[in-house]
Amino acid sequence: MVKRKFDLIVMLVCMGLLGYFGWHGYYGPRSFDHRDALAAKAEALNVKVAAIRDERQALERKVSLMRPQSIDPDMLDELARSTLDFGKPGELIVKLPN
Repeated sequence: MVKRKFDLIVMLVCMGLLGYFGWHGYYGPRSFDHRDALAAKAEALNVKVAAIRDERQALERKVSLMRPQSIDPDMLDELARSTLDFGKPGELIVKLPN
């Protein structure tokens, strides 16, 4: 009688564990259903990373033009005028929205 109760309890515990892990394997946050959503999210993040890398390269090129070794006078003049709102006497400055 005791052996049967023990076997029944072990079987119920095993079935409960199997049900628990089975449910989480199918419906949980790391389940097969969510794998496609995670892959799509990863792809979107990779596109965003590529855009940020492109922006960083553009900014690095712009900064390299302002270094003392390779300063571009036109770039310096343009930045000084736009940042400090300077102009030459007699010039009319029209600012356009970005």
